[in-house]
Amino acid sequence: MQPTPAPARISLPDLGDTRTAFAPMSDRDLWQAQWLFRIIGNPTLTKVGSSLSRFALAAHLPVKGLIKATIFKQFCGGETIEESLKTAARLGKSGVGTILDHSVEGQEDDEALDHTTAEILRTIAAAQQRTDIPFCVFKPSGISPVQLLTDVSDGKTLTEEDRREWTLVLGRMERICAAAAKSGIPVLIDAEESWMQPAIDDMADTMMARFNREKAIVFNTIQLYRHDRLAFLKASHAKAVEGNYHIGVKLVRGAYMEKERARAEEKGYRDPIHANKAAVDRDYDDALRFCAEHLDRFAVCVGTHNEQSTLLMARLMNERGLPHDDKRVWFAQLLGMSDNISFNMAAGGYNVAKYVPYGPVREVLPYLIRRANENTSARGQTGRELGLIQAEQKRRAKGGR
Repeated sequence: MQPTPAPARISLPDLGDTRTAFAPMSDRDLWQAQWLFRIIGNPTLTKVGSSLSRFALAAHLPVKGLIKATIFKQFCGGETIEESLKTAARLGKSGVGTILDHSVEGQEDDEALDHTTAEILRTIAAAQQRTDIPFCVFKPSGISPVQLLTDVSDGKTLTEEDRREWTLVLGRMERICAAAAKSGIPVLIDAEESWMQPAIDDMADTMMARFNREKAIVFNTIQLYRHDRLAFLKASHAKAVEGNYHIGVKLVRGAYMEKERARAEEKGYRDPIHANKAAVDRDYDDALRFCAEHLDRFAVCVGTHNEQSTLLMARLMNERGLPHDDKRVWFAQLLGMSDNISFNMAAGGYNVAKYVPYGPVREVLPYLIRRANENTSARGQTGRELGLIQAEQKRRAKGGR
């Protein structure tokens, strides 16, 4: 009797390979990144620096150059699409795509919302001309007043002015998704806080039913740190099957935990966030498994800085005999973070893209401050970034190139 052959060993990318991760960075770039993450890792310095940056820009002090050469350089592609295309070209040399993210926040009058819509349409037009921009993205709060999203989500009776404004919001959403469909460039609809998400989910469902007939063009974002989102993912799949359309999802853990918990306590409703990280990790990985099992209907963007989840999806693809570059599966991280994941996965032949925020320094500052604060609160993330940078510096110091 012939022995049963051992199953083929599945080879996964080595996410600890710092040589590949930091190949595009000079020694000076590494030193600057180490210095920046050391500051971000100190909550006091981050808080003081954020306050001083706001004050200095408001007072028109000459600090724009300093901000642009440090934290802006680490986390943003440029002040304009044109500047950001240089970043896209640099990433593209390593097989990493770019997701242009117009990161101007907090502007809510009709003129500003229309301007943001026009800028998003410009990113779609730019992506259509290039192979290194596989997706476009936008925040719904960039095309709608925040309070209106909240009121619609609550089912509140709208005033005549609110109804007029909501019609404009729906029109902006449709123009963006129609342009994406016409150009063949998928568009990611970012998630927002839970109290305004129902309105966004409804718009995303409507757009997917209209434009995702042949393949996923419109992607909704699902934050798995919410305890109801795995069930929502499965319900969205059932809806897509019934409506005979494809469903695009970007899976993330989440970004508003402190704000969500504080609001739930203040207003006396159940905290929408999982009680602990283990539950978040479980739901996230279960969501990956569910999508992998239903790729006849799904396209998924695995938006994570978590190495275990990244490798889990790679393993699920391998187990199903899927090519690494299956167009239904993408991996995405933020510019300036988790390069060990992005560049090593790309080197392994997987589809990878970086979120590349852009916009005028003054207007992108709220995003940069939030990025710094999130890194400060996620001490494991900052420590991991520092450790990888230092490991590469030591490797180079020993003569490695």
